[in-house]
Amino acid sequence: MSQAPAFAVIPGAQVHAALAGREARVVRIVEAAYRLHGEGLTVNPDSYFLRFPDRPADRIIALPASVEGGGKGGVGVHGVKWISSFPGNVAAGIPRASAVLILNDAGTGYPFACLESSIISAARTAASASLAAAALADRRGDRPRRVGFVGAGLIARYVHTYLAANGFAFDELGVHDLSAEHAGGFKGYLERTENGPVTVHGSAESLIRSSDLVVFATVAGEPHVTDPGWFAHAPLVLHVSLRDLSPEVILSAYNIVDDVEHCLKANTSPHLAEQRVGHRGFVAGTLYDVLTGKTSPPADRPVVFSPFGLGVLDLAVARHVYDEVSASGELQTVPGFFHDMTRYG
Repeated sequence: MSQAPAFAVIPGAQVHAALAGREARVVRIVEAAYRLHGEGLTVNPDSYFLRFPDRPADRIIALPASVEGGGKGGVGVHGVKWISSFPGNVAAGIPRASAVLILNDAGTGYPFACLESSIISAARTAASASLAAAALADRRGDRPRRVGFVGAGLIARYVHTYLAANGFAFDELGVHDLSAEHAGGFKGYLERTENGPVTVHGSAESLIRSSDLVVFATVAGEPHVTDPGWFAHAPLVLHVSLRDLSPEVILSAYNIVDDVEHCLKANTSPHLAEQRVGHRGFVAGTLYDVLTGKTSPPADRPVVFSPFGLGVLDLAVARHVYDEVSASGELQTVPGFFHDMTRYG
């Protein structure tokens, strides 16, 4: 009789220890996952949204995925991330998002680990954004020196950390948030980590017009930035929160997404633009197209990167965390997690 597989639980402290300070490596892992996805070596079904009729702002999302193993940065694992977004948590003093991730063995299908995944999710989101910023800026021939953050939460902090790790240096930094308290807190964080002046802007327009790189990391459920004229200076836009820009802004820009089918759903800004014009011709390509040189962004138009967020990225980062914790000898397994392993009892 074969032995039951071990099942491990990896808490947030171990996840943090495996990722903190290793941002450059995580970016390489995410880039490898994007390349595998672009080459058809992943399975990434639609995300599944659990919504609540009496609490429309809240949701829990399942992101199932599979990444092939072998060479070329293969991961060789299946799994699912289960992530909740409850914006009301912020007022209660706890983070908006919480998540777990299950890894399944590629051969048997047995789950072999459960990982705290809010850190993994934030890290892969930030790694994706910084990878896109570097690839797009380098294709344009110049890296931005003025950055502005619309939204001042955990994701904004992670994006800033990963931009710095990816070689970005800024002369000026801006912050805009509907909460003056949150904007002030993020300003203090930036002042502790950056040498350039940090300005809190009273409006999104002021921040956008004074930034060459704009990061949207909000919880907006519908577009609140509607004037394409704010982007006349052709900034690079990391549209991480996906629903900030009106169709008019999207249609005026050079648009890159992580995956066309995934991004143009669920009333994201690109999806609203598609509904407006009845086609997808405004999408110039994917990040994989940029990485492989299939498309290059212009210098005289705003460039918007809208990443829906692919489960394959979470799996790639989670597999790395699992391997790091396992190699350290500190993997915590649950004895007897699988029971009744004989076919007929």
